[in-house]
Amino acid sequence: MPAGLMIAAPASGAGKTTVMLGLCRAFRDRGLRVQPFKSGPDFIDPAFHTAATGQVSVNLDSWAMTPARIAGLASRAAGADLVLAEGSMGLFDGVAVPGETGSGASADVAAAMGWPVVLVVDVSGQAQTAAAVASGLAGFRPGVRVAGVVLNRVASPRHEALVRAGMAGAGITVFGALPRLASIALPERHLGLVQAGEHPALERLMTEAAALMAERVDLDALLRAAGGQGEAAPEVAMPPPGQRIALAQDAAFSFAYPHLVQGWRAAGAEILPFSPLADEAPDDSADVCWLPGGYPELNAGRLAAASGFRAGIRRFAETRPVHGECGGYMVMGETLVDAEGVAHPMTGLLGLVTSFQKRKMHLGYRLAELAAPIPGQGARLRGHEFHYSTILEQPDAPLARVSDAAGQAVPETGSLRRQAGGGLSTGTFFHLIAEAT
Repeated sequence: MPAGLMIAAPASGAGKTTVMLGLCRAFRDRGLRVQPFKSGPDFIDPAFHTAATGQVSVNLDSWAMTPARIAGLASRAAGADLVLAEGSMGLFDGVAVPGETGSGASADVAAAMGWPVVLVVDVSGQAQTAAAVASGLAGFRPGVRVAGVVLNRVASPRHEALVRAGMAGAGITVFGALPRLASIALPERHLGLVQAGEHPALERLMTEAAALMAERVDLDALLRAAGGQGEAAPEVAMPPPGQRIALAQDAAFSFAYPHLVQGWRAAGAEILPFSPLADEAPDDSADVCWLPGGYPELNAGRLAAASGFRAGIRRFAETRPVHGECGGYMVMGETLVDAEGVAHPMTGLLGLVTSFQKRKMHLGYRLAELAAPIPGQGARLRGHEFHYSTILEQPDAPLARVSDAAGQAVPETGSLRRQAGGGLSTGTFFHLIAEAT
């Protein structure tokens, strides 16, 4: 297995995604094959990683995945020259009750894989105190090694000198120092960053970020600091939901985890992509249809007007299974009310009515015990929920008993409906990550 680094931070908003992208592209520009990973549940960051490296970024999640599954997915780095993994939130942030697996913290993955941590520290508004923060993180958990820091949002040469003095006194290596640059800031939307495919100047941003890293960060020292442990392990993939899977793929349905789709292909399934926004229906030769999450609320008018898609998926669903996750679940419903209060008719495969007029965040890990099987999946599933919609009506039978990471029941149970021709329509607000052990 190649050596790797975990790019983490004391908290969200420190700039680790920009640093991650800049490093990915800077090392690629040196001729290295970089394999990116993302710790925790996230659809958007990995797409940026993939654009920066040319290699598909894969999520590693210590709460939802067993150590064996994480090791197997990490084996995708075989043949790479360097692994760069991006953390989520703060380095040690996770759920309070780890349960059967880990806490979901980036530190879990770093410890399991032996990847030293590079902390991106936002030093705006502080100087020597930043060293106390870094030092505290470095000594917080045995088995997690902080290799050093990249200072971000440095205000001036004098500010940098003060911070570096504090780090030197604490014995913390400084790999580089970055100024605040608005030109390489990534735009955000309510679920996080704007998707990579929508960014109008993504290539320019990555080029500038890479140039900044090459100028201000000691890339050779980072390479020397990289480490890891363990041999390649067999990947433990989830079984596909069918032999021929009609998979919705466009700007409204872009949140499909690569490890799931690649696992389906590895098991011999054929993926048949189609675009509801282009008014395409699922391929009639498929034996199951899967609608991933995404941003249907931003495309509700186009989906409502896509008469070919709506009629085609209703015909398909009469005799075959259709499953939707989050945004896909909303599209399977009767109506979606957008942020302006306009009600848009959806496919009507389920009676669900959702609204974005009054946004409320729903966020967290989910454990689902299914009342009826999602095609090809086990009876207990681990995933996560992240959306801002409100349920107005949910009249169908519940698909599952769903609880959060602390074991508390949540009302977003999902729905199931058996169609007149024998087809089974199911949907959930949580995104599937792995089967629960």
